[in-house]
Amino acid sequence: MQTEVFKVKNVKCGGCVANIKKGLGALTGISAVEVVIAGGEVTVSGDKLDRAQISAKLKELGYPEA
Repeated sequence: MQTEVFKVKNVKCGGCVANIKKGLGALTGISAVEVVIAGGEVTVSGDKLDRAQISAKLKELGYPEA
């Protein structure tokens, strides 16, 4: 199991959290997504995580890395 942490912009509410969890949850290998609104932090856990793919998906969803 791997864990990757991303500092992202634009996370402001529960809707943002839901969008991130749904968007990242659709990617292969991801088993858990945690989002901290106050710190703009997204923690992703799973097997064989592709950091570049996750970062690109976050950007596509409107939450680019800070």
